[in-house]
Amino acid sequence: MKKNPCCCNTQQKNNCSSLSITLMEKKMMMVLLLPFLLLSVLVCSTDASAFSNVSTISFDEGYVPLFGDFNLLRAPDGNSVRLVLDRYTGSGFISSSLYNHGLFSAKIKLPSDYTAGVVVAFYTSNGDVFEKNHDELDFEFLGNIDGKPWRFQTNVYGNGSTNRGREERYNLWFDPTREFHRYSILWTAKHIIFYVDDVPIREVVRNEEMGGDYPAKPMALYATIWDASTWATQGGKYKVDYKYAPFVSEFKDLVLHGCAVDPIQQVSSQGCSETKADLESADYAVITPDRRTAMSNFRQRYMYYSYCYDTLRYSTPPPECVIVPEEKIRFKDTGRLKFSSGHGTHHRRSKRRSRVSKIAKEI
Repeated sequence: MKKNPCCCNTQQKNNCSSLSITLMEKKMMMVLLLPFLLLSVLVCSTDASAFSNVSTISFDEGYVPLFGDFNLLRAPDGNSVRLVLDRYTGSGFISSSLYNHGLFSAKIKLPSDYTAGVVVAFYTSNGDVFEKNHDELDFEFLGNIDGKPWRFQTNVYGNGSTNRGREERYNLWFDPTREFHRYSILWTAKHIIFYVDDVPIREVVRNEEMGGDYPAKPMALYATIWDASTWATQGGKYKVDYKYAPFVSEFKDLVLHGCAVDPIQQVSSQGCSETKADLESADYAVITPDRRTAMSNFRQRYMYYSYCYDTLRYSTPPPECVIVPEEKIRFKDTGRLKFSSGHGTHHRRSKRRSRVSKIAKEI
């Protein structure tokens, strides 16, 4: 029988004990580092930045205030803006024009600490023009109680199809309150892609069966922060607590690349064919094999709800859904994860925020 090499004299036993501790420490370190290693695989598997060559614009070049003017704080250089929610009002801005397809992108930093009931939205819509049959593409960031991560959802509406919501909900692999990250919506006649930094997290490919459910009318870009206490955090269980106000979201490096059109006639002052061709051939419009892998990794690890697997809502998945067997196994009939993943949790230290006047001075 082969002897255990560590079962020798006392000195060897002590050495072996130290070796065992070292191995145990290494194993513990690997467990702790695993999420970060998975993150490296997720991010490093993508190609060079898809947005390295996009042109940014100043606020005044492409946007106007939407509401809460005194809570919309523009930097002197016009390249960034802060949206504030306090007990009196939220705030928001809108693009000066509507676009027939385009790339809509910004680097965003979200409010920290206790943010239950707070929603920061970055989305395209034409609801102000087409009230009963509007189109919409959403990033909605859903606040949470202190110590819990921000979660977010994407959604797609076409031709007023609000009774056929196409929500997906996710966690993130980083804390979105600590630094800026780029969030992007690409909308072409062929497909829609939602990006977080350089990772495509969702693609909706147009097909004939979708009909008018695929957004087709010109849309504007919106950014807002507002009180959604009735639903945002655990179905409205936790409300906005204004003792933590003001809640501040920051936007910079704004991108609007598309063809401005008349919303009613849907005719541009100049031909859109060249702009549409640019959009469809751009680097960010192509999901390469590496990006496809990164998207699959993200969805496997961080998506916790998908309407495509919610058979209680849709006995037959909507036509744009691509059912992935590996994903289907992970979700219940409700479209939610069978087991809580716990991914993306970030512990934050509570601290009371400064007043709006102080925020304004910092810009």
